[in-house]
Parts: sequence; C-alpha cells; structure tokens
Amino acid sequence: MWDCPFVANFWRLAASSGLSNLGDGTFKVALPLAAVGFTRSPTLVAGVTFAVTLPWLLFALPAGALADRVDRRRAMIGADVARGALLAALTVCVVADLGTIWLLYGAALAIGVAETVYDTSAQSILPRVVPRDDLARANGRLYAIELTANEFVGPALAGFVVALGAGVAFGTPAALWALAAVALVSMRGSYRAERTGRTTLRADIAEGLRFLWRHRLLRTLAVMVGISNLANNAVMAILVLYAVGPMGLSAPGFGLLMTTFAAGSLLGSFVAERIQRTLGRARALALTIVTRALPFAVLAVSANPYLAGATFFVGGATNVVWNIVTVSLRQRVTPDHLLGRVNSGYRLVAWGSMPLGAAAGGLLAHAFGLRPVFAVMAVVTLALLAGMLIVTDSRMDAAERDGVAPGPDAR
Repeated sequence: MWDCPFVANFWRLAASSGLSNLGDGTFKVALPLAAVGFTRSPTLVAGVTFAVTLPWLLFALPAGALADRVDRRRAMIGADVARGALLAALTVCVVADLGTIWLLYGAALAIGVAETVYDTSAQSILPRVVPRDDLARANGRLYAIELTANEFVGPALAGFVVALGAGVAFGTPAALWALAAVALVSMRGSYRAERTGRTTLRADIAEGLRFLWRHRLLRTLAVMVGISNLANNAVMAILVLYAVGPMGLSAPGFGLLMTTFAAGSLLGSFVAERIQRTLGRARALALTIVTRALPFAVLAVSANPYLAGATFFVGGATNVVWNIVTVSLRQRVTPDHLLGRVNSGYRLVAWGSMPLGAAAGGLLAHAFGLRPVFAVMAVVTLALLAGMLIVTDSRMDAAERDGVAPGPDAR
C-alpha cells in the first residue's frame, strides 16, 4: 500500500482510532440509557445529548488552533487520557450511588470538550501519515474501522453493559480510551505542522475561518452537513423514548437497532469507490441525502423496529460515501498548516448544530409528540438537495487541482 514506515504508522493510528471510537460508541448509547434511569422527561433526556455535543459549538475553534500548534499525535493522546479519567471519576460516583442527571450533564460536557481536541487532531493528522493520492483509500479504511467500532459494536456493547449496571457501562469506555492512548504512543515521527513566526490564538483562528469562508465549495458543504446533523440529532435525542415506548424495545434491543446504521456503513465502506465511479461524486452525494432522510420518514409513520432497522441500514450504506468524498476533498485542498483550523471551523458549522438539534428535538417532542419530529426532520434533510447546485463534479475537480496538501512525514 505505502512504504513500510507509513504502513506501520497508519495501522497504529487505525488501532487507536478503533479503540477510541469503540469507547465513543459505547458511551453515546450508555449515556441516554443511564439518563432514562433518572427521568422520562423528553427535554431532560435530550439534554444529555445537548451537553455532550455543545463543546463543538463552544470549543471547536480553539481545538483547531491547538491542532495546528502542537504535535497532533500528542494532542490525541492527551484527549483520550482526559476522557478516560473523567469517565472513571463518573463511574466511581455512580457505584457510590451519588449519580444524578445533573452529574451526567457535567461529565458529558467535559468529555465533549476532550472529544473536540481528539477528533480535530485525528482528522488533521492523516495527510502526514499517508501520501496525498491515497487519502481516499486511507479514509475509507479508517471509516470502516471507526464505523464498525462506533456504530456497530459500540452500541450493541452498550446495550449489554448497561444491563450489568451503570458502573460497568461507564467503566468500559473509560478503559477503551486509555488503551487508545497507549496505541498512539508507539507511532513514529513528528506530526506538528510547520509554522513560521509566532501568532496569537485569535489570529490563528481568524486565518482558518477566512480560508473556509472564501472557499465556496467547503463553505457550502459545511452548511449542508450542519443542517443534516441538526436534523439527525433532533431525531437521535428522542429516539430512545420512541424505542422503549411505541417500539417496545429493551435496552439491548435499542443497542441492536442502533447498530443497523453501522452495519450498512460498514458495507458502504467497501463499495464506496465503486459508487463514486459509477455515479460520479456529485450524484453519489445526492443519493446520500435522500437515503439519510428515509429513516426519519419511516419513523414518522411506523413503529416497526424491523422496518426502521432496514432503512437505517440503507442510510448507513450510502452515508459513508459522503464522509469519504468530503473529508478527502477537504484534506486535499487545505494547506497542512491550516488543516486543523479549517477542520475545526468546518466542524463548528457542521457539528456545532448538533446541540441545537438535540434541544430542538426535545422541545418539539414535548410540544407535539415524537412522530412529528421525525416528519419535520425528513423534510429538512431532503431540502439539502438544493446545495447540490453548487457541489458539482467540475467544482470539486477544479478545487483539487488548485489545492496544496503535504505528503507523509515520518521524521
């Protein structure tokens, strides 16, 4: 695939990413299930999702500036150690019968801050690990590993460990994050972006935002992902109530339902290149929008878990195409010394909408019920097809011809 040093570093990065995402996948399902143990209020249950995603709105930009100032591998190690320690402390509190919904909020917020640092650094490190021409293939392999861990194994694992008790449910991802940090320690080389001169944090953030704002293609994609994530989190924030209510699922059953999207994504990671070649990148992205809206539309009219699971599977199979196309594009067209800040600015728009979506889902469900939320978010997602007037194959090709990106650095 690549020269030996790069192969070893890539697979060490992949191992760490797999362990870290397994911790993420377990935690994100265990958290709302634990919240249901304290309250059945849609607003309060949605609040834990709001808390864990709020840092993308508040801390994404400083996290990007940090990723461009320090060694990105070390930033990832620090973030995983911090997440493991925070969740270990929460586990102790839960085992000592000191847990409350408000404690869950605090822990979710703090862990979310560490997540902004890890994810921004992880997405920015790859162009220094593999050659530019292999970014799409490397991203595809990473997504297969990450999705299997985060969306397939993690939720199923969470459903079972929650049944063993909240202490086990929270102790498991804490241990996984610690192991992920250990895997990163063995990576060779320097992963600090080359910089000239000293600047302030504010100036660094502004430089990254200017690049993103002036790049019409990246700006449009960021807004599209932001709207999509708002709709998705509005649904996910209340889905647990629909699952244990009208669907009649147990905690393990809910975990298994959540894995259907990941199972589709895993399949999609193997056929993504073929879909791109057959349809072209723009048409493949448009297909992703339609299939992402499909599960929401089905949930609005049916509580059948098998039908819901089937549409989650289809949505997952095409959604991975969006991730591979857009992330590889962003890595190719952004200079390395700006990549952390551009990634964080992109995610401020793309992921900063997630807490807003979680809050909207809880409030709408409280006012109108669960099913209207699913219907509204299906319509919102389909409206993203208008953005494909700007995101065309010719514009993506032109942007990549003009882009500058580094090769791998194994110093």
